[in-house]
Amino acid sequence: MNWIAPLLSGACAGLLGALCGVGGGIVMVPAFVLLLGLPQKTAVATSLAVIVPIALVSTARYAQSQLIDWQVAGMTAVGAVGAAYLGTDLMKSLSNLMLTRVFGVVLIVFGIKMLFFTKA
Repeated sequence: MNWIAPLLSGACAGLLGALCGVGGGIVMVPAFVLLLGLPQKTAVATSLAVIVPIALVSTARYAQSQLIDWQVAGMTAVGAVGAAYLGTDLMKSLSNLMLTRVFGVVLIVFGIKMLFFTKA
């Protein structure tokens, strides 16, 4: 496997994750599919595995700066863990094509919302 595409994907994901809080999935999933030829399901699962170290490093650095609202983070984590557990089963039941389309629609919808409907 060529190491350049994963390395650059990781660098972009880490930077965007740290800057925007996106976790890098919006960079890694398309990069894994388009550049590395991974199936959508494998790209999603691999992206989530990579997000763990990104999140740990970013969290530690932001905690040092006291930028984290731990109460919000804790309650969000409780909801996210349960939904993630159920979401893995849902993902496995979808075709790669359907999952790709869902991912694309989510990116478009949230992108439009952030561009046009977010207060400064």
